[in-house]
Amino acid sequence: MNFAKILSEIDQEIARLEQAKALLTGGATAKRRVGRPAATASTTPKSPAGKKKRNISPEGRKRIAEAVKKRWERQRKTASK
Repeated sequence: MNFAKILSEIDQEIARLEQAKALLTGGATAKRRVGRPAATASTTPKSPAGKKKRNISPEGRKRIAEAVKKRWERQRKTASK
């Protein structure tokens, strides 16, 4: 038998034994996987339940419109000079 093949079979057997041990002990000694963990219910982002959508009053909308018109007037005056 090839030396590399023997080592490969030993590694496979060790992996099987570690899985069996993890199953018997409740997974406390299981190897950690490399990479991003699988999504679970506890790690999914929650939607902001307490935030309300803010609405602007008609008076506030009117004030903003007037301020913008004044700003445009100032810009037109400075641009024409």
